[in-house]
Amino acid sequence: MPIQAADNESQATYKQIDDVRLYINGEFVNAKSGAMFENVNPFTNEVNNLVAEGRQEDMNKAVAAAKEAFEHGPWGKMKVEERMKQINRIADLIDEEIEEIAFLESLDTGLPISQTRKMTARAAENFRFYARMVQTKLHGESYLVNDEFINYTVYKPLGVVGLITPWNAPFMLETWKVAPALATGNTVILKPAELSPLTANKLAEVIDKAGLPKGVFNVVHGFGETAGDALVSHPDVKAISFTGETTTGSIIIKNSADTLKKTSMELGGKSPLIVFDDADLDRALDAAVWGIFSFNGERCTANSRVFLQKNIKDQFVEALKERVANIKVGDPMDPLTQLGPLIEKEHFNKVKQYIEIAKEEGCEVVQGMVPDEVKVGNFVPPTLLLNAKNSMKVCQEEIFGPVMAVIEFETEEEVVAMANDVRYGLAGYVWTNDIKRGHRVAQAVEAGMLWINAQNVRDLRIPFGGTKDSGIGREGGHYAIFEFYTEPKVIHVAIGEHHIPQFGKKK
Repeated sequence: MPIQAADNESQATYKQIDDVRLYINGEFVNAKSGAMFENVNPFTNEVNNLVAEGRQEDMNKAVAAAKEAFEHGPWGKMKVEERMKQINRIADLIDEEIEEIAFLESLDTGLPISQTRKMTARAAENFRFYARMVQTKLHGESYLVNDEFINYTVYKPLGVVGLITPWNAPFMLETWKVAPALATGNTVILKPAELSPLTANKLAEVIDKAGLPKGVFNVVHGFGETAGDALVSHPDVKAISFTGETTTGSIIIKNSADTLKKTSMELGGKSPLIVFDDADLDRALDAAVWGIFSFNGERCTANSRVFLQKNIKDQFVEALKERVANIKVGDPMDPLTQLGPLIEKEHFNKVKQYIEIAKEEGCEVVQGMVPDEVKVGNFVPPTLLLNAKNSMKVCQEEIFGPVMAVIEFETEEEVVAMANDVRYGLAGYVWTNDIKRGHRVAQAVEAGMLWINAQNVRDLRIPFGGTKDSGIGREGGHYAIFEFYTEPKVIHVAIGEHHIPQFGKKK
């Protein structure tokens, strides 16, 4: 396979990228069919490596291994303290591999390495956080009833759970699901996005090194129509957690219905960022620019619609133009790069097509520059769609790229109505120094998560998820361990001689 560049602060070093195999029942194996697919570098559009293509027979093997590990292996029966030692061991190993994981993530996705380093560090904390939470919070309730009963609850793992993850921040989002699933005693099958297999494979290597029992964690690479569908429809899989595009999420819910699986869906977004005229405009500018152009614009919570109050719109737009002109576009391995290439050529063409649609709809399009030396990559420059109207296609549909639509408003009521006039409801951002108005607007905007005077700053203790077409269910914090990855069981214990009806007894 081709040799790829890895950042070493001041100059490039080079390394070979190995082909990727499936990880099933504690072993790295080829797909049963022997099929492999190409993993293409979004910066060079050359092949990074080959990846084993899992299909139904491979998924069946992985499910059987996970079921055996759950029902007869030591994982679910292990003392909590011992299981958490292994969870924390995974976090420690991730810390040891941060540079390697950050490099692989950047290579696979085109995300700037300065951003993938931060995401990798967050991934290790995902495991530590859930280790702490399971040890301190995963306990039930108890109720004494008239000195006759004690009723109490316990939370039991589901069994085999399927995790289907996206390509836009793969390692962090994989660990966000894997950590609570394993910590609560489930066994896991991860089906990563086919466009970003490298760090999923690295996670398998880390977990293998941590010494988890065979079958507890499995990775089956492949395509949604084959490997993903086989996972979703398998009767021995008790739950599916999916992060990705809304249409795919709808299909997964339909296909899960026949086997009555639990599902958690974190789907698309078209999130508003609202700037009132009394806001701290410099900070709002920082947040607006970071919120759409970080992660190459490929993030579900991106503030892709920016609403500016009329009397500050012109000065804010001028500041946006200056920022867009100065965003450093280039090699994702360069630590100074702020915007890298989009994940694949097909998505690149889709985003470019939306920009053409914006022109047809009457937007003024303002873009930064892509250096000539990197134009072989899937680069869409940072883009502003000025004079946008909320009813436009480019303001209603998720573009999932570095494209910001700027919309003018005059009143609070008007902007709330426009913010809500969209099929999505994932996130929202409100900038104002009138704290009463900030609370009013945040509560009125139809979204699962709102930030007032802040960018998208995550707290693992709070729920993550959306409303409307942005998803069903929540992840994060105790919502993951109590509401999704475990089931409550109620135990009723008679402690007195309560009355029992005596049907059929002769008097």
